[in-house]
Amino acid sequence: MGRHFFVTVSETGSVSGSEDIVLAVRGLTKRFNQQVALSSVDLTLYRGEIHGLVGENGSGKSTLIKILAGFHRPDAGTLELAGVRTPFPTKPGEFHQLGFAFVHQDLGLFLDLTVAENLALTELACGNGGWYLPPRQLVAQADRLLQRFQVSLDSRVMVGSLPPVERAMLAIVRAVVSLEGVSSAPNRPKILVLDEPTVFLPRKDVNRLFSLTRRIADDGAAIIFVSHDPDEVREVCQTITVLRDGRVAGSEKTENVSVSQIIKLIVGRDVVPTRDARPKDLTEVGVDITDLVGDSIHSLDFTIGLGEIVGVTGLAGSGFTELPYLIYGARPARAGQLRLSETSIDLVRLRPREAVRHGMVLVPGDRRRDGIIGALSVTDNVTLPRLGHFVRCGLLRRKELVEETATLMDRFDVRPRNPQLAHGILSGGNQQKAVLAKWLSMTPRLVMLDEPTQGVDVGAREQIFAALRSSAADGGCVLVASSDAEQLALLCHRVLVFRDGTVTKALEGDEVTKEQITDACFANGNVAGVGSLVGSSAWG
Repeated sequence: MGRHFFVTVSETGSVSGSEDIVLAVRGLTKRFNQQVALSSVDLTLYRGEIHGLVGENGSGKSTLIKILAGFHRPDAGTLELAGVRTPFPTKPGEFHQLGFAFVHQDLGLFLDLTVAENLALTELACGNGGWYLPPRQLVAQADRLLQRFQVSLDSRVMVGSLPPVERAMLAIVRAVVSLEGVSSAPNRPKILVLDEPTVFLPRKDVNRLFSLTRRIADDGAAIIFVSHDPDEVREVCQTITVLRDGRVAGSEKTENVSVSQIIKLIVGRDVVPTRDARPKDLTEVGVDITDLVGDSIHSLDFTIGLGEIVGVTGLAGSGFTELPYLIYGARPARAGQLRLSETSIDLVRLRPREAVRHGMVLVPGDRRRDGIIGALSVTDNVTLPRLGHFVRCGLLRRKELVEETATLMDRFDVRPRNPQLAHGILSGGNQQKAVLAKWLSMTPRLVMLDEPTQGVDVGAREQIFAALRSSAADGGCVLVASSDAEQLALLCHRVLVFRDGTVTKALEGDEVTKEQITDACFANGNVAGVGSLVGSSAWG
């Protein structure tokens, strides 16, 4: 039997005399071998509160959440739910009975079932028999639930056909319904844990999800909102707790702390964003794309200079997100030519394997699905494109693989420094740094990235920026597709803004600011500045 930890409560069951406290964690500690993941962590959550939990990747956020879900057993600590002592560890799968519901990044939806069927699975899990309703009643029940939460979804459609934000909203509604299905007892806590729900969502969709989150809190549920983004936390949360190196670095009402103060708590120092000046000499073209046509891109011509970082952006559906995949051969191009230094490449026939041989690499937007093999070790992932370099006399030199990976983990600050860990166990930011280590170690001529800092904390973001700047400084070309105007303004020398599959604005030099990028995205048909794509004296 595992160790149980208790606290003494009053006869009324309240904590510190406050009936509004639904969760009180005290002294939570967890070690993995010699590594301290959590050290004496306290967390208090109130009814109707949205409580932000932030910190760097690897700060302990995921460990805390997994302890609450019963996935990890703590080494020490106490737990009270609505003033009632509750033993640690909670049993796996018991969290619903305790009043918890979790929405993780993978959402846990069944893509080949309808919206109504996904909601009915919750009824079945709660023992209410919802799965056995006739189809018409199943749909009617789902429609009532969605209407109640003001979520506009067709309950008859397959979840796999929904855009990411609607999947996230469905997962949240399902989680809240599961809490209500367990018990209607007035003193039972309702605690919804949202584990970075916005990580792969564009800004307009984040606003929709925030509205739903507020409605749920107004209905009496308490919400733990796990995030890496201080701006998001200040916008939607009443309280914020910052973890750093497994300890609470601070806990405060969000209205009392600025974004810069939150960032300092997260990383333990002042972080001053830096922006490189445009390289002085861009007379030598490294990448020249002509007549590129894809599903959403129409006859595009543009160039990237040696040592230049070019950003592409636009509104949803404008076509910019397709660009790196077309150039890499990951999506079929209908037409297009690429000149990479002195090499001419037909993009219609190009495939990713040939792209890598030509010195082109791609860091995809969904790293978990397209960028890593989570079950394999960091070593296997990082060295996969270069396995041939470690073969001697027909034998794979495993020791050399591990040593090379350890060196790269040091260089790119991938934590924890264990090459044998499964890549999928790493936090989001460390996964991304390991993906960069894999590709940048090959000294590529063209680095392409889709939303490179999604799900990455502010400290890791600066490290990723530094790695990309170093690649450009060494003479490489960098192409960044992102909907984050602030990120593009900090990282890029030039930004191309897309609309309807074409570039309608090119910003460079002092024009590359968050405000001008945003304005260009929302401008109606503004085509001024397109000539700078090929007409600037820097390009000849």
